[in-house]
Amino acid sequence: MKNDTPRLGRRGFLTSAALGGATIVGASALGALDADAAFAAPGPSLDPAISQSAFAEGRIGAIQGSLLHVAGSHGERHRIQLTNATSVWKARPTTADDIEVGDGLYARGVPMPDGTIAADAVWVNIVNLYTTIRGIERQRLHLAHNNHALVGNTIPETSASYAGGALTSDLSRLRIGQPAQVLGAWRPADDSIDLVRVTVGH
Repeated sequence: MKNDTPRLGRRGFLTSAALGGATIVGASALGALDADAAFAAPGPSLDPAISQSAFAEGRIGAIQGSLLHVAGSHGERHRIQLTNATSVWKARPTTADDIEVGDGLYARGVPMPDGTIAADAVWVNIVNLYTTIRGIERQRLHLAHNNHALVGNTIPETSASYAGGALTSDLSRLRIGQPAQVLGAWRPADDSIDLVRVTVGH
């Protein structure tokens, strides 16, 4: 049976959500929310009327309700509108309640006529670094990145990949001196990183 219901494109969906009309929670159906998606090459928009998604990054300077005011790394200013269709990642999928002033942000969404970005996905404090393992403790790794010392906290979501293998929660094969790519979430309070993935031997 033919379905004559028109498909709601990405702009229509997020515009509706930004105006309070959408009741769907979680927009990961519009694009992956996992940490890798934040660093993936931009893909085509799901709405043919939009050539590609809008992206923004920077530090959150103020939060007014569901509107985030973000200072970009190169002096630009962004206004990020969160909706009940925005998916939020902060070391794990979470909610907008976990977003704080001072957090770093990477957002993907649809540009609105007033210049605001209606976000379908927001990654908070996400980091992707190439490091060297300098020390191993029960609940943390000591890392070096560009001659700077870093502390990586292991959390329940921490996994490792060895020589391109599948992800595993077994961290026992990590060794001091190994180069390691780490993906995780920065903790502004103590400048450490909650480790989501540690990749070695790739």
